[in-house]
Amino acid sequence: MNHNHTRPFEITGAVITVSTTRTADTDTSGKTVNALLLEKTIPIRHYAIVPDRIDAIRNELFLAIKKANCIIINGGTGLTHDDCTIEAVSPLLEKRIDGFGEFFRMKSIQQIGTASMLSRAVAGIIGGKAVFCIPGSTPAVTLATKELILPEIAHILSHANR
Repeated sequence: MNHNHTRPFEITGAVITVSTTRTADTDTSGKTVNALLLEKTIPIRHYAIVPDRIDAIRNELFLAIKKANCIIINGGTGLTHDDCTIEAVSPLLEKRIDGFGEFFRMKSIQQIGTASMLSRAVAGIIGGKAVFCIPGSTPAVTLATKELILPEIAHILSHANR
């Protein structure tokens, strides 16, 4: 696969932060993703903060899918009792992008060591839209967005919409 498969079309972003403690003022990870997308002239069509509940995550994802084709969900991907982003999103994925989680963990090991194995980052396609679930720390969202999502989003969406 090479980038000759990439077709020109507008990429639009949605950012969902999963947290029971963050607010619009304290959501540094959500703000970071928004800024990185805007830096690449990807307009943000949807932004929300939702609690760690499967129904809340899914409802917000359904709203975001109506407005954007690159949805980045940060937070709720770990192993604590209330982390449920993966459980909320994975069953909805029509196609999984397994390499995303593998590469995220591979790159994360350089920053946080073997603790990177605790991340359950995943990505996939729903209705021709790309959905990424990443950890909620600011370094993690920066890594995932800058090094994995942005370099490949046009390529991913081109394939997802053939």
